[in-house]
Amino acid sequence: MRLRLFKRYFLVMGISICASLFIILMLLSVVLNNYAVNNTYKSLKQSCIQVAQTVSENLDTDMSQNFLSISRVLSNVIGEDMFITDEHGTVIVCACDEWQNESKCLHSSYIVPKEVITRAVDGKRPVVDNLDMYVNPYCVAATSFETDKTYYVFATAPMELAKELMHRMTGLFVRVAIIPVLLMFCLAIIITYRMAKPLKSMSDAAKAMAKGDFSKRIPVTSDDEIGELAASFNMMTNSLSRLETMRRSFVGSVSHELRTPMTTISGFIDGILDGTIPKERHEYYLSIVSSEVKRLSRLVNGMLDISRLESGEVELKREDFNFNELVCGIVIGQEQRIDKSNLQIDGLDNLPEIRIFADRDLIHQVVYNLVDNAIKFTPDGGKISFALGDEGENVSFMIKNTGDGITESELPLVFERFYKGDRSRSDVKKSLGLGLYLVKTIVSVHGGQVAVSSREGQFTAFKVTLPKGEK
Repeated sequence: MRLRLFKRYFLVMGISICASLFIILMLLSVVLNNYAVNNTYKSLKQSCIQVAQTVSENLDTDMSQNFLSISRVLSNVIGEDMFITDEHGTVIVCACDEWQNESKCLHSSYIVPKEVITRAVDGKRPVVDNLDMYVNPYCVAATSFETDKTYYVFATAPMELAKELMHRMTGLFVRVAIIPVLLMFCLAIIITYRMAKPLKSMSDAAKAMAKGDFSKRIPVTSDDEIGELAASFNMMTNSLSRLETMRRSFVGSVSHELRTPMTTISGFIDGILDGTIPKERHEYYLSIVSSEVKRLSRLVNGMLDISRLESGEVELKREDFNFNELVCGIVIGQEQRIDKSNLQIDGLDNLPEIRIFADRDLIHQVVYNLVDNAIKFTPDGGKISFALGDEGENVSFMIKNTGDGITESELPLVFERFYKGDRSRSDVKKSLGLGLYLVKTIVSVHGGQVAVSSREGQFTAFKVTLPKGEK
């Protein structure tokens, strides 16, 4: 069964916490073990030195008695075994009770290996060994003294003390660590839940979006990466919701735009064929049919142009041309519409001659759409202003018209595909909302930028910046 993110993340954190505590416990055990062994060794070494000094200073008396008198005291105090070996490692005197009673003991039946004697006397590091006489490892220390021969004083202590210390410290560590561990697990649960909850909400929202429901939003409860992801997801949802609204509007508009001329064409053709329309009126109604067919052609071509530009299928046919002439020619072509609305044109006569290396047909489409848009939304008696500037490697073109303007909330949307502003206006009703989107797409293909500014009730201005290009 596949674990969910919450369980998986919590499991990883739990394993990490337990592994960290286990490593700490192991390191603590090593440190405590070394500490106990070193302390035991130092104590044993000191006992050997004291015994060796006492015995060597009283060589005129019985060595066995001197050794037994001091070693038994030390042995009883710190719980160690002490004995003396000759230079071959054979035990000749031992401080244990068995030796005192029988002059022999367990220790005397073994010979301490020469290698152990060397390491124990050297004393560079603690020696832990069973000396071939103990079942369990013992901490071993030794020192030598000279008479007529070389003798070695050994002191040994079992490692149970170190083990007991480790067991006690381990138990204390476990008891002390219980509360922090519980706190860490609680924090892990809280953190994991807080991380997994927004992701679960995003998953639910994405499933709802797949079914066409764009109403769900993710609460942004933090400013970290998860919060940024939630905010970005909400922005994406808003964009998709807006796009879906525009798509439905576009489908409705396209359906209407296609249905109206097709109905007109069908009605007039049927009227001509069945004789409802007299022959003397055929030419008139055929001219209307021709106009509607051209309208359908423009609609389809516009949508195809956008599709080709977005897919990168359009290869730019760059050529050198005068931007001034292009703008003036488009405005002159709209002279009838301008005169009909009694519009005032400013700046057209003062445009500087600036040449640009670009796709003339596509740039013509950009300027035409902006001019058409300005004429469409400028009220009767209004004014349209033109400006053309040389900005070094770029050319800037601005068109500004008086009128109702665009609301601040609509400004970021004007270049969206299928977007239409005031739907109550007849010109807007006839529009498909593709003109400005086509402008933005063409300008972007050329590596330029287009921007809009507006003030409600006063003006709307569009500025296009295009690179001059290299021949």
